[in-house]
Amino acid sequence: MAVRLCLRLAGLLMLWVLAGASLAQASVSGFDPAHTRFNFEMRTRWGQRVLGEFPRYDGELRVLPDGRHQVRIVLVVDSLVVGDSERYTSMARGERFFDAPRFPTVEFVSEPHEAALATQGGRLRGRLTMHGVSRAESFNVEPAKCARPGRDCDVIAYGSVRRNDYNLDGWQFALTDRVRFTMRVRLRPEGQ
Repeated sequence: MAVRLCLRLAGLLMLWVLAGASLAQASVSGFDPAHTRFNFEMRTRWGQRVLGEFPRYDGELRVLPDGRHQVRIVLVVDSLVVGDSERYTSMARGERFFDAPRFPTVEFVSEPHEAALATQGGRLRGRLTMHGVSRAESFNVEPAKCARPGRDCDVIAYGSVRRNDYNLDGWQFALTDRVRFTMRVRLRPEGQ
């Protein structure tokens, strides 16, 4: 009788573990490339805006076992473009700025946060790694414009970082120290 009870408990435990494993796999959603955008903006010392975009990226939203969410974003530096200028794009990718050959990605991994952040807005804290330097940063998430943010409308977050904190010290004579990032993220349709 005790052996039978132990076998049942072991079987239930195995089902629970397998269900948890499949739930963990099903709780990861990638970004929808048709809607997701990662942009940056800098200012010249003369007040002009310099706008750029990272068209190639990887990322996901992971729902953790406790129900909190965690976001991971990886931007591909050698894909970045600055407006429609080949010259500025080349300079931004070059060794005096992002240095794409040595530092091919920019990565942000958020701290676990409540799911309501995407709906209500607030601070998204995490670790930004750029140009070989990793630091704690936070971005502002705007309140959602729909009931299912990330599915039916973009989740929009923005924030700025100091270039000097990441040793992005090229072109100081022409560019201010702040880089503003804007992220518009939508998840892949369910089932894709």
